[in-house]
Amino acid sequence: MKRRVVITGIGAITPVGHTAEETWQSLVAGVCGTRLITRFDTEGLPVRIAAEVKDYDAEKYFDRKEARRIDPYTQFAMIAANEAVKDAKLEEGSFVPERVGVITGAGIGGMLTFEEECVKCHTVGPRRISPFFIPKMIGNIAAAHISIEHNFKGINFNVMSACASANHALGTAMRAIQYGDADIIISGGTEAAVTPLAVGGFTSMRALSTRNDDPQTASRPFDKERDGFVMSEGAAILVLEELEHAKKRGAKIYGELKGYGATGDAYHITAPTEDGEGSSRAMLMALEDADLKPEDIDYINAHGTSTPLNDKGETQSIKTVFGEHAYKVKISSSKSMVGHMLGAAAGLEAIACVKSIETGIIHPTMNLINPDPECDLDYTPNKAVNQKVSAALSNSLGFGGHNSAIIITRYEE
Repeated sequence: MKRRVVITGIGAITPVGHTAEETWQSLVAGVCGTRLITRFDTEGLPVRIAAEVKDYDAEKYFDRKEARRIDPYTQFAMIAANEAVKDAKLEEGSFVPERVGVITGAGIGGMLTFEEECVKCHTVGPRRISPFFIPKMIGNIAAAHISIEHNFKGINFNVMSACASANHALGTAMRAIQYGDADIIISGGTEAAVTPLAVGGFTSMRALSTRNDDPQTASRPFDKERDGFVMSEGAAILVLEELEHAKKRGAKIYGELKGYGATGDAYHITAPTEDGEGSSRAMLMALEDADLKPEDIDYINAHGTSTPLNDKGETQSIKTVFGEHAYKVKISSSKSMVGHMLGAAAGLEAIACVKSIETGIIHPTMNLINPDPECDLDYTPNKAVNQKVSAALSNSLGFGGHNSAIIITRYEE
């Protein structure tokens, strides 16, 4: 018998809120976080928009010396983790440090640090490279900082699978708890890649929206006029806990992480298959793992990137898995408002599923004005709806053909 895994804490910092609750209220209200980029000069770039974390001041959370030694992607992870740990009431004495782990997801890691030190190396010489360059930049360091901050001595690492990273992290953490490797794992995703090199790179791939004249409508999943995704940043972290451990310490239980599926397309380095075959298999695996039927799912938080290929392929994959129920299940894309948080995206989308179960509200897919005839499902266009959600599925796909799906359900004894 696999041990049951529940969610006892959530935390987030995103382009539409500095906490999980602020972010959720913005999603329900349809607030879009995309603006003209303020972080750097976009002169010469065809793309001048992104969803940045607004009014962010690192020194509000860290002292000046510490902030200089921690890349923004780690800062975001620590802020979200601190909120989630506080929300879960993980106080000293309520857990055994060796039984609490951290598994983060990040698609890139310390991109800003990498760029700054690379420029330094080639302009003033390698002797001027910061001694903090490597520990600031590497993709695992956010997990390390979270564990050091809270004295979590259990399993500790980072998953890096592009935009599927956070779902893979959550699924891996669930497995570790199910099979007894930990009692609690802090898991989710973080990213801070709104930088000249990253934006320039995705622009060169023609992956990004160029709707510079109207940033807030740039991310428009499933719309016929979608032209690419919007770069974003932030972090979203959940506390996963073995059920009996959570009950013993009287923790609030948001829901149960019940199913996980992960597959590979074996097809192309960036493009998904037209029929979404790999994504279909991931969803079917998650349903089997959760011992649920397709018609048991009330809500799907779609990967929904606002790219021509993804939205069409994901729609087809949902039809393949859900059959006639595909036209009855509610679907929405958080990316229509927060943009694409890359390795952190699935963490935020897991929280959206948790909050839908808790509140009975499904947030909208914004900017869905002219629906694509090939995307003909119910994407909850432009306005939140009230509906009881007992089981939610979240899709997450990454460059390289990485597919992942998780299922979160209402907690029942």
